[in-house]
Amino acid sequence: MTSALHAMATRKATVRLVPLLFIAYFFSYLDRTNVGLAKSALEADLGISAAAYGFGAGIFFISYAVFEIPSNLILHRVGPRRWIARIAISWGLISAAMMFIQDPVSFYVLRFLLGAAEAGLYPGLMYVVTVWFAQKDRARIVGYLLLATSAAHILGSPLGGVLLSFDGSLGLHGWQWMFVIEGLPAAAIGIAIWFVLPDRPRDARWLTATEANALTDAADPAPGQRGEAGLLSRFLSPIIVTVAAIYLLNQVAGSGLVFFGPAVIQSLGVSGSFTIGALTGLAGVGTIAGLLVAPQLLRRFGNEVRLMASSLAGTIASTVSFFLASSGVMKFAMIVCIGFFLSGVLPLFWSVTMAQISGRTAAAALAFVNTVGVSGGFFGPYLFGIAEETTGNSASGLWILVGSAVISLALLPILANALRRRTPPSSESAPSPQPSDVTPA
Repeated sequence: MTSALHAMATRKATVRLVPLLFIAYFFSYLDRTNVGLAKSALEADLGISAAAYGFGAGIFFISYAVFEIPSNLILHRVGPRRWIARIAISWGLISAAMMFIQDPVSFYVLRFLLGAAEAGLYPGLMYVVTVWFAQKDRARIVGYLLLATSAAHILGSPLGGVLLSFDGSLGLHGWQWMFVIEGLPAAAIGIAIWFVLPDRPRDARWLTATEANALTDAADPAPGQRGEAGLLSRFLSPIIVTVAAIYLLNQVAGSGLVFFGPAVIQSLGVSGSFTIGALTGLAGVGTIAGLLVAPQLLRRFGNEVRLMASSLAGTIASTVSFFLASSGVMKFAMIVCIGFFLSGVLPLFWSVTMAQISGRTAAAALAFVNTVGVSGGFFGPYLFGIAEETTGNSASGLWILVGSAVISLALLPILANALRRRTPPSSESAPSPQPSDVTPA
């Protein structure tokens, strides 16, 4: 009966929470990456070079990383509802303000402010998963949320292509239309989150008291261990640090591909903003497949490290095959495969991390892992930009994917050894919690 009750409560939480969080992450990813479609237009209209574009695209992740941990600790203190709403409203308004870019400096400033505004959103979403869902369900829920990135590519890229075609309407460039039309809905989502998102199971009116307790108990299997002692040592454990390093390399590769993907597709002989946007979106099919397949493989085989190794090997093989392929169709197919392997490893990262932490430690550790990872979001586009300027070929940056995957493979034995030696995670919550007020892991 307890298992059936928890399963029913989990289904309710999935239906109520995942769509809302999905939409929030969809718009955040759309608003941080739509600049990739504007790359050529910004160069033509404002004289922003490939290297300057790469620096501006990447500087978002610097401010994001700086404010990541403080943001998530505030989220733990004030609750996800208030803080995620604040994040969405502020990033939406700043994203719309990107229409006022005049030169490289204003481009850098607005991208920096956008990163600061959005800081803490993704680890905040991961924290919500630890509060509401049992460990056995987390990889699946994270996979669902990460589908928002694929949806942003598949739907956002063609939409961005259409908006870019508005060039000249009402005296505005197409990229200005894109930024304002795609930015303002995020602020509306933030308002909706303020009124709809419960902070924890006991706050949800659509759950009975027994269902709320079932979710809390399953998400926090060791509620007896509390306190702040060891916070730093817990979230800087060998497992967390190694996962963060591998995630960093994944983001170097993934962010470079995201921001230079349209340029890589254009280098295959594709022309027209709508066609480039549509093909960029179509490439997201591989990402969707990876995010759906990886959690299922984990439930069946139960070994994150081996699955990570398979994904990294697949990334290397797909990238090398891209350069060996003689036709544009085959090269595009390899881009789809690269997306499959790069995305498939992501739920595995977070499954490993969430199993080690809880409470305030979870807020700090999830932000720490994502902070390290998003630093790769700066280096990836910047390195891709340098590679393009050096070789004159947008696709040359794909070799960065090979290097990142090779180093990650070398780190996996360290992670496997740390996991074998792990101890049961402790659990911290807000000060002086009541039995029904525990923030679970």
